[in-house]
Amino acid sequence: MTVLTFAFYLFAILTITGGLMTVLSRNPVHSVLWLILTFLSTAGLFVLIGAEFVAMLLIIVYVGAVAVLFLFVVMMLDIDFAALKAEMAKYVPLAGLIGIVLLMQLVIAYGVWDVAEGVVVADGLSNIPPPETLNTSALGLVLYDEYFLQFQLSGLILLVAMIGAIALTLRHRKDVKRQNVLHQMWRDPAKAMEVHDVKPGQGL
Repeated sequence: MTVLTFAFYLFAILTITGGLMTVLSRNPVHSVLWLILTFLSTAGLFVLIGAEFVAMLLIIVYVGAVAVLFLFVVMMLDIDFAALKAEMAKYVPLAGLIGIVLLMQLVIAYGVWDVAEGVVVADGLSNIPPPETLNTSALGLVLYDEYFLQFQLSGLILLVAMIGAIALTLRHRKDVKRQNVLHQMWRDPAKAMEVHDVKPGQGL
């Protein structure tokens, strides 16, 4: 068994185990931690097939942002998970039926799986020839060469959407105290302090 084959089976077992424990774990914090393990193992599988850009997206976006956000929400919100699970228990038969249907579809799809003509199937990961252009380089050439205008326009649309969301939700309420930096800088030190002559035995 080569190192690539061992790494593939290791990441595959970790991915399946992490996915199952994410669903079966009773503690929601543990579920999020198992989900993070699933994302990391999936990123390892993507690295093995040469999709290193997708692997880095999984680590940066899903592990670094989404999973950590899930963890913060679960730990900071005071949610009664016992009552939540009691409400979800009545949907278990329907969820089991949907799961069985999906499993049957996967079995049917795998049963009729056929390799197209002219496609050479490698015996193992070590026998797959390396590509002429790396995955990240090829994606960069497509985005910044063929679809440069569309890529920049999509970024501009997201910027406008972000500014619009900030402008719509920004409200200045009079009953909320806010820090005014310019007002603090322009204040007169002579008027900022007042000296009181307090006699012994008297309070302020």
